Amino acid sequence: MRMTLIACSDNPEILWNAFRIGNLMLEQGDDVTMFLNGPSVDYMALASEKYPMNDLAKLFTLSEGELLA
Repeated sequence: MRMTLIACSDNPEILWNAFRIGNLMLEQGDDVTMFLNGPSVDYMALASEKYPMNDLAKLFTLSEGELLA
């Protein structure tokens, strides 16, 4: 199934969960595109030890998810 996720938030927990659900969908065999809009484009600056988005974003792209910003 083709899925599109759209994130427009500077809340690290929301972005972290968006990447988590995107990776889960990829594991299930879905074709996933994630579009980062507005403040979510700077997700790397929002990453922390509690919300390691950089690792999740890397996994997302290496698993053939499409990340657009």
